[in-house]
Amino acid sequence: MKLRKVTAASAAVLALALTATACGSDDKDDSDSSSSGGSKKITVGIKFDQPGIGQKTPDGYAGFDVDVATYIAKELGYSEDQIEWKESKSADRETMLQRGDVDFIAASYSINEERQAKVDFAGPYLLAHQDVLVRADDDSIKSPEDLNSKKLCSVTGSTSAQNVKDKLAPKAQLQEYPTYSACLTGLQNGAIDALTTDDSILAGYASQEAFKGKFKLGGFKMTNENYGIGVKKGSDLKAKINTALEKMVSDKAWDKAVTDNFGPANYKNEPAPKIGDIKA
Repeated sequence: MKLRKVTAASAAVLALALTATACGSDDKDDSDSSSSGGSKKITVGIKFDQPGIGQKTPDGYAGFDVDVATYIAKELGYSEDQIEWKESKSADRETMLQRGDVDFIAASYSINEERQAKVDFAGPYLLAHQDVLVRADDDSIKSPEDLNSKKLCSVTGSTSAQNVKDKLAPKAQLQEYPTYSACLTGLQNGAIDALTTDDSILAGYASQEAFKGKFKLGGFKMTNENYGIGVKKGSDLKAKINTALEKMVSDKAWDKAVTDNFGPANYKNEPAPKIGDIKA
């Protein structure tokens, strides 16, 4: 009987010891995980389907926004292999930032009041203009007004097509596709008459080897599009990214990125904008 009591007591002590050991082990693991430099990552949202801006390729990621984001990440202390790229479709950008899916977004993200109510923006870092892309043999669209009764495509979540309908061509037939690539296919096969978005994006598509000579830019410059770097509302990354953007312009890395990504299309870019200078 006495032996049973001792054994029970010993078992209780052993159980407590094991519990304490397990708790101590968990605490140590958490500490090791949080301090591990090898797991340091930054998650960046970009477009995957915009040649010249942000594109996923068999060799990785390429485009002006990719170069800008890579430069920013480096200034924040992250090497290129510590960047996790995530696709940020136009309709998903605010939600991705609000949920914390990404640390920042560089995805041809035009700054406007509606978006500023939901997220913060660093920049702007590029001033583009809304334009249209049409088939090279189509001479029926010579001005924005000629888009009346035409099938006009843009992507879901973008404001471009609605801008044209509201201000320039009220009878335009809006067509929303999930991606610019889908719009381009529609333009190529005649399902739509024009694709509208920023001239920088359109120039990227028009300059692709497979499409050279098939499309042309309208050259309308219908709006000012101030590209900004999106961050979560209240994030301290905004100030740090602004500093990185200023350095990118001053050391000429910005000019190199423009030439590398838009040069083949003879894109007539605006000078690098000053931080906070948003053109209406």
